[in-house]
Amino acid sequence: MVVRRSAGLLLFRRSADRPEVLLAHMGGPFWAKKDEAAWSLPKGELEDGEDPEAAARREFAEELGLPAPDGALRPLGDVRQSGKVVTAWAVEADLDPAAVVPGTFDLEWPPRSGRTQQFPEVDRVAWFDLDTAREKLVKGQRAFLDRFAELDLD
Repeated sequence: MVVRRSAGLLLFRRSADRPEVLLAHMGGPFWAKKDEAAWSLPKGELEDGEDPEAAARREFAEELGLPAPDGALRPLGDVRQSGKVVTAWAVEADLDPAAVVPGTFDLEWPPRSGRTQQFPEVDRVAWFDLDTAREKLVKGQRAFLDRFAELDLD
């Protein structure tokens, strides 16, 4: 059985005396009225034979409509989430959430209606301190926050 793989970037910035991370609220009708455990780091599936780091940068650009930052990548390893393996890196960068122009996807909505609608990949992005991010982030990705907290940021 082939394991599906995704890769993503966890942006962080230093704000006052603590770091903040950038999370994206998942777009589409399923997530529209959810907030807790409905955010993700910008990520997506690898194409056949694609390098995970290249996929993380590509997916960042596709989901947020902005180029991935050039900063040094700090590996956060892999987690299992919803039957797939997600690989992530932390990268320091500041990004204005208002500058995001999300990509879109097509979905039959309402289900079995025969109508296809277009939805944003993410409907908003925001900066969060680590405690708040832990509440917002989908459970399968919370290990990335633990690993991020252990990084030496100096």
